[in-house]
Amino acid sequence: MIRRVLNKNDGGQRLDKYLTKTLEGIPSALMYKYIRKKRIKVNGRRAKENTMLCAGDVVEMYIPDEFSKTVSDSSEYDRVKSKPDIVYEDENIIICCKKPGMLSHTGDETECEAQKIAERDTLIFILKAYLYKKGEYSPDSEASFAPALCNRIDRNTGGLVIAAKNAEALREVNRLIRGGMVDKRYLCAVHGKPCPANAAERAFLTKDPKLKKVTVTKEKTPSSKSIVTSYRTLAYNRENDLTLLEIHLETGRTHQIRAHMAYLGHPLLGEGKYARNAADRALGYKYQALYSYKLTFTVDDGPLAYLNNKSFEADKNNISFLKLFR
Repeated sequence: MIRRVLNKNDGGQRLDKYLTKTLEGIPSALMYKYIRKKRIKVNGRRAKENTMLCAGDVVEMYIPDEFSKTVSDSSEYDRVKSKPDIVYEDENIIICCKKPGMLSHTGDETECEAQKIAERDTLIFILKAYLYKKGEYSPDSEASFAPALCNRIDRNTGGLVIAAKNAEALREVNRLIRGGMVDKRYLCAVHGKPCPANAAERAFLTKDPKLKKVTVTKEKTPSSKSIVTSYRTLAYNRENDLTLLEIHLETGRTHQIRAHMAYLGHPLLGEGKYARNAADRALGYKYQALYSYKLTFTVDDGPLAYLNNKSFEADKNNISFLKLFR
């Protein structure tokens, strides 16, 4: 029999969601069978898969011990020497800058590519190690929660990423993002001089999961989704015919900025997936010149209400392509 007393991070979720996170290798059909057969109880009583759990609840599982998740090897965190580039931190969230070239987590790449990248080199692992060393995260005592990223950006795009320290903060930030209450601004360098200088461009985007690529079209197609990309011209480099733009995504689709700007005839400096320019490498850019540099919160209420109207910006000295516009 496996017996667990739930902590604060375990509460606020359905029983089946909790079991999925805490049981190692159990088939979902078998898990639901155990619930129906009353072999999984909450506070000594029969429970259903949609039973909502609270901190302090006792979950008893009369199931084989083989499904008990093994304890995490915390010693792995002691070996991590890298530290996150933190812009803001409180008891609920961390906002940090991801360097271009770093994976948010291994799930961002295909299985083959992920095998070439050690988990300890990902942003989320570095963040977990940081919190572990601070005494704010103990993997050995957390059954169903680990610090998690609330948003992510492409491997070769740099910029601000929000991480949640607890389950309540994770749910709340995800709610704010879904509701459009986290305004994200990007800086990018594009080829040419967009005309007009400021615009909100509309189109349709179709995603191809197999190719990990998207296509932008003027007209709607059966599997496409509408996109709106707003840009504002900040500076122009006449020598290299490059324009610095601030981008605001009114819709947040996969590769939206990169694909949409290429479609408009102004591909990003260093772009290699949606356009290619031989001069980019001569300038030292083999990856897209794109950076998520500013976040602004609009919070109506809830545990993160103190973030209302607060903005956070990355250090522009760390955005390499800005030197082209000084």
